[in-house]
Amino acid sequence: MTRFAIGENDFLLDGAPFRILAGALHYFRIHPDHWADRIRKARLMGLNTIETYVAWNAHEPHHGQWDATGWNDLGAFLDAVAAEEMYAIVRPGPYICAEWHNGGLPVWLTNTPGIGLRRSEPQYVAAVTEYLQRVYEIVAPRQIDQGGNVILVQIENEYGAYGSDTAYLEELVRVTESAGITVPLTTVDQPMPDMLRNGSLPTLHRTGSFGSKATERLATLREHQPTGPLMCSEFWDGWFDWWGSVHHTTDAAASAAELEDLLAAGASVNIYMFHGGTNFGTTNGANDKGRYDPIVTSYDYDAPLDEAGHPTEKFHAFREVIARYAEVPAEVPAAAALAPAFDVDLTRAGDWVPAGLGEPAPGLVSFDDLAHVGAIVQYRTTLPDGRGGRLTIGQVRDLAWVRVDGVEVGRLSRTLHETTLHLPDGDVLEITVEDQGRVNYDIRLGEPKGLIGGVQLDGAELTDWTTHPVHLERAVEVAAGASTAGIGGREIMRGSFDLDAQSGLFLDTAEFGKGFAFVNGFFLGRFWSAGPQRTLYVPGPVTRAGSNDIVILTLDAASAATARFVPSALLGPTEE
Repeated sequence: MTRFAIGENDFLLDGAPFRILAGALHYFRIHPDHWADRIRKARLMGLNTIETYVAWNAHEPHHGQWDATGWNDLGAFLDAVAAEEMYAIVRPGPYICAEWHNGGLPVWLTNTPGIGLRRSEPQYVAAVTEYLQRVYEIVAPRQIDQGGNVILVQIENEYGAYGSDTAYLEELVRVTESAGITVPLTTVDQPMPDMLRNGSLPTLHRTGSFGSKATERLATLREHQPTGPLMCSEFWDGWFDWWGSVHHTTDAAASAAELEDLLAAGASVNIYMFHGGTNFGTTNGANDKGRYDPIVTSYDYDAPLDEAGHPTEKFHAFREVIARYAEVPAEVPAAAALAPAFDVDLTRAGDWVPAGLGEPAPGLVSFDDLAHVGAIVQYRTTLPDGRGGRLTIGQVRDLAWVRVDGVEVGRLSRTLHETTLHLPDGDVLEITVEDQGRVNYDIRLGEPKGLIGGVQLDGAELTDWTTHPVHLERAVEVAAGASTAGIGGREIMRGSFDLDAQSGLFLDTAEFGKGFAFVNGFFLGRFWSAGPQRTLYVPGPVTRAGSNDIVILTLDAASAATARFVPSALLGPTEE
């Protein structure tokens, strides 16, 4: 039986010093057919371990409907890691941040009345216990001392930045150990004294998260973890992007120099990210520190493997550093080949929202109270006496298109702190709201979506609302209306194209305004001319030899009815 333990100065594998050289891969952001390829390329860079979060809301978007198959097959992912003769680190949260919607917590959980998130509140602890037991049913038999490859499990995630409830952490440890987890347990926090102090327990091994000033930050970590191995379990080698900003990158040589400092100090490392992948569908998170910034669909992260899984300059720079401290395979992954480039004529088929309307609910109901995990909800009411006036909404979460008698009269943006506009005279007021991504960090975690705080017209509350969830997948299946929409506004566009074989593609969305894209029914994600991201990645396994279908759902005006596939990703301008 192989044993993995924490020694006085090192991790110990069967009693011998062992340095963890890990890279982060999130199975839920990568097509399952690509798992083996990405894992193998991690080994070719010189890594010996794969780390992954577990996204609770991917496994259980609706209460009691647990799914560990397909994209959610954590067991199969860990087995794929083992097949490459690599070790695994599992970080089940329950909170993961990860720029993933709601920080990984399910909406049904965060919408529970009176719940106390990330603390020892009974409702929360009961739900978390059930969740962790399900995860550990998968992880426990795959631990290294059970003949598997899992060597570490993390408790919570950067908890010192959020709270200091030691009873909560102790309960997570109790649940973890009672579920049969015997490998060492860790915590991670940024190397700040208060975070390192508040985010862990004496029985847990502290690790750090940072991307620069490695020598200084390891010293701070050592002050709070006086024995055992030093580890940066999130070595930030890039960063994420949000709509309306730039594409964030880090200099490959500078990142490699920081990695060198880490390894020269004898530390273990987990490169976050080795391969970022994609926030397919509407799984992106958001940040709000006074300004709401929803995160883009791509999670390229400027990582050693790009969004499509190809090695970057950073891959080779890191590999060169690692080779000075560990054996690195001679094989090097092939460079990226250009993707097929071609245009597809699209047919306009009218407004898609009516086709996607779900069962109505009376009143001004939030996404959460509807139990709607989709991105769009539509609110309708009748204007009193057919008169317009000054429309005021308490809070728009997150982007609202306002129509009177079917004619768009304005848009209100949470990012821009907009809550008011003038309505013309008319009868039917329709407000279509997009949840642009749930906040994944800090105190706004779990906040409700929709029109929050009431709607007034000239100071008087508007009532008699009807709220409809809008199901995007249903709209894709049924084209609503005749082909007379014309250019502009909300419409569905369809087309088809032929391929000789399955192929990864890049869809240029620059002329589509704002909306959602699907290929062969697979939900690629959101697009927006606000940038920086311009292309959506189409994984090869969702395409097929022969005929393929593409559907575009627009929320704003599309300037062209042509889908352009381009040779490589266009993720936007970078900071100089």
